[in-house]
Amino acid sequence: MSFAISLKAANRTARFISDLWDKVARFESAPSMAALNYPPHVTLAVYDDIHPDQLEAALTASFAGVPALRLTFTRLRFFDDAPLVLWADPAYSPALADAHTRVHACIDPTLCHPYYRPGAWVPHCMLGTRILEERRAEAVAFTAEPMEAFGVFFDTADCVSFPPVRVMSEHTLKRLD
Repeated sequence: MSFAISLKAANRTARFISDLWDKVARFESAPSMAALNYPPHVTLAVYDDIHPDQLEAALTASFAGVPALRLTFTRLRFFDDAPLVLWADPAYSPALADAHTRVHACIDPTLCHPYYRPGAWVPHCMLGTRILEERRAEAVAFTAEPMEAFGVFFDTADCVSFPPVRVMSEHTLKRLD
């Protein structure tokens, strides 16, 4: 079992990402993101071995009094893995970078999965993780298509265990009024 701290969009703006989940699902063996039964999200940290109390304390310390974040997504990209992974790329956000920094100030970064550590982390919102090899070229071409930028409000921070995704604790971020 693994654990993560994430920001999730639990509001109407999440539809921009979930609509992309539907489009990307045509390249997959089965729709990977909808199957999680978990909203669109940006993962800040992943741990394989951590005490849940430490994770929940970091969540509280990192997000107390923090406002919701509006991220603007400007393009689609892919991680060239096997299988190929498609994701939405948020424009640089100081608030998102600060959230990542706060989490790693609470928990020793060496405990985190290397891809999510400071200096290595690439902010992303997953769109599909099971791209079929025979659809690889078509999926890569899809990421190169022009798209109109869109904004999503990430209004909840949480810590989860997975698989399957189980929310252990969550913190509603202050409304952006």
